[in-house]
Amino acid sequence: MREGMGTFLYRLMGAAMLDSATYEQLEVNKAATLQALLVVVLSSVAFAIGAGFTHRGASGFAVVTVIALASWIAWAYITLQIGARLLPVPETRTNVGELLRTLGFAAAPGFLQVFGVIPGVTLPVFLITSIWMFAAMVIAVREALEYERVGRALLVCALGGLLTAALVLIISYATGGRAS
Repeated sequence: MREGMGTFLYRLMGAAMLDSATYEQLEVNKAATLQALLVVVLSSVAFAIGAGFTHRGASGFAVVTVIALASWIAWAYITLQIGARLLPVPETRTNVGELLRTLGFAAAPGFLQVFGVIPGVTLPVFLITSIWMFAAMVIAVREALEYERVGRALLVCALGGLLTAALVLIISYATGGRAS
């Protein structure tokens, strides 16, 4: 079944408002997979715009967008491994699609990172949206992995975030930190 723009916007709003029911619906709705991918791509583009990489030309902008997207993919994969393999609960029954749909929509607050391009507000915009996205990801993980408590989802997301940040730093150091 093909879903319309209204459904997509409704899902974006529900995800951004940290609505558990929205994440529960996304978990089981395979038709939302491409929409989740679109959310992650648009959030990555918003990051590159908000961080001011449009001034580095098309190639610099594209590289930063791809790095943001790759970082999200790494984080989602690491989170899946930690949550489903290392810290599951007896009720945990998930697959890659379920987690990717919920985590994809959890990137919705990242759209607001585009406002980081406004001089003087870049740091507050990125700080607020990062915290907001992290909170959304905790809710997404809780729903996708069938956790009863937020604490376990918080631990999974924190560990996934730390390991991903370490990976990004290692890769950045190994490549000389060149993003363009």
